[in-house]
Amino acid sequence: MNDDLRIAFFGTSEFSVEILEWMKKEKLTPSLIITTPDKPKGRNRVLSPTPTKIWAKENNIKYLQPKKLKDENFLEEIKKTSWDLFVVASYGKIIPQGILNIPKHKTINLHPSLLPKLRGATPLESSILTKDETGTTIILMDAEMDHGDILAQEKLETPDWPIKISKLEKLQANLGGKLLTKIIPLWIGGKIKPEKQNHKKATFTEKFKKEDAFIDLNENPEKNLRKIYAFQKYKPYFFVERNGKKIRVIIKDVKVENNELIITQVLPEGRKEMDYLDYLRG
Repeated sequence: MNDDLRIAFFGTSEFSVEILEWMKKEKLTPSLIITTPDKPKGRNRVLSPTPTKIWAKENNIKYLQPKKLKDENFLEEIKKTSWDLFVVASYGKIIPQGILNIPKHKTINLHPSLLPKLRGATPLESSILTKDETGTTIILMDAEMDHGDILAQEKLETPDWPIKISKLEKLQANLGGKLLTKIIPLWIGGKIKPEKQNHKKATFTEKFKKEDAFIDLNENPEKNLRKIYAFQKYKPYFFVERNGKKIRVIIKDVKVENNELIITQVLPEGRKEMDYLDYLRG
């Protein structure tokens, strides 16, 4: 691969960072990173950088954080360079077609599902909730959501399913990073013919809220297991009554035995993480 290859990367999350590590490893490090603006986090609402911005600073790579992609200053800045390729992975915003068309070889996107299945922002959660298989797809982006022609696709092989989203994210990033760094030189070399998606078979993911992580302990055990694994980041929870007070209990770990959901670790409101049986005895 040409050392002078000019790549810009659009990404925001920890998943994006994993992909950037693969690109760095394979000597495809971007020379510019575009990420979303810093956001307030935690109880004190401290303004915090995105994981991708942190990675850019650690690797001495220029970064931009436009509030809007149609901002004139941003467009002027990004058009200063004659780009070969844009790469998008977990950026979080719809990118206008005018920007997608800037590079010589357009813009490619890594999406962690077997497109056209599970288009949208929550393919990891949705695959745990609704599917028994998943994988990664690399597409030539267009302005519609996860709609572009397919350049490469690979199924994720894992013996355990469903799995926690934290593990799935790492497996998907590993699979996606390998596939992406393999595809980039082939795409730029004109050795890949894009294939149209079957749009009639497209499915779409939901936007989830913290309330979706509520676990009804009377529900089907497998359904609850999938919810607990999928909504780790939302802190899956249930309520108990103690001394006339409604207590929120966060589920930290579970297992299923003989078609029964067994909660093993919990974090009760106002207390430290503990064994669930100890909590029940207390």
